[in-house]
Amino acid sequence: MKLYLKIWRQKDASSPGKIVDYTLDGVEGDMSFLEMLDILNEELVSKGEEPVEFDHDCREGICGTCSLQINGEPHGPDRLVTTCQLHMRKFNDGDTIVIEPFRANAFPVIKDLIVDRSAFDRIQQAGGYISVNTSGNTVDANCIPINKHDADEAMDAATCIGCGACVAACKNASAMLFTSAKVSQFALLPQGRIEAVERVQNMVRQMDLEGFGNCTNTGACEVECPKGISLTNIARMNREYLSASLKG
Repeated sequence: MKLYLKIWRQKDASSPGKIVDYTLDGVEGDMSFLEMLDILNEELVSKGEEPVEFDHDCREGICGTCSLQINGEPHGPDRLVTTCQLHMRKFNDGDTIVIEPFRANAFPVIKDLIVDRSAFDRIQQAGGYISVNTSGNTVDANCIPINKHDADEAMDAATCIGCGACVAACKNASAMLFTSAKVSQFALLPQGRIEAVERVQNMVRQMDLEGFGNCTNTGACEVECPKGISLTNIARMNREYLSASLKG
């Protein structure tokens, strides 16, 4: 395939960026999207030009770092896949592909297609954990009976990889789906109930401090999420927050 690429190039966080056009020939349908970018970068390096900077790590759809805005969609036209799992057979010969970083005030661009998503880390640090005293005679958590439906829902919420597609898909750049998934994975389990009040209050407070917008209720976040995180988690977090507020 021959593809026409329009890629966002930006030297650093303080420099203005722009779309730069590239033409790439010989792209095969079985290539992943990142492999296609690898080939482009090989050509650029061979010409003495600066390669396109983009994030990646596992290339197995687990780490969430390969987040790109492709033709206006987080992770591209496929569903329930990350950019690294997107294959070029989803495109046609002669297609024009626009590749940009995720757009959000809370995700400042570092260089080219790489954004700083440490805001998610700070939300997680605000309460996305369980404090456990491991000294003495503790009870094995595996011995605590848990309703299977609750366990399954908690596991579904825990599959969030923190890629930021929900933020990029939202008109308000809301982090409600991410935050609610991290709240839900503990709220559904008895181990998480001890710190439930502080957890939801602290995580929502940090989410607001980071500059993420309010939920639009359009559901775009769930549609674009590569792990299919459900909107029901947002409803659960709202209930948890209301309950925590009433308890003072």
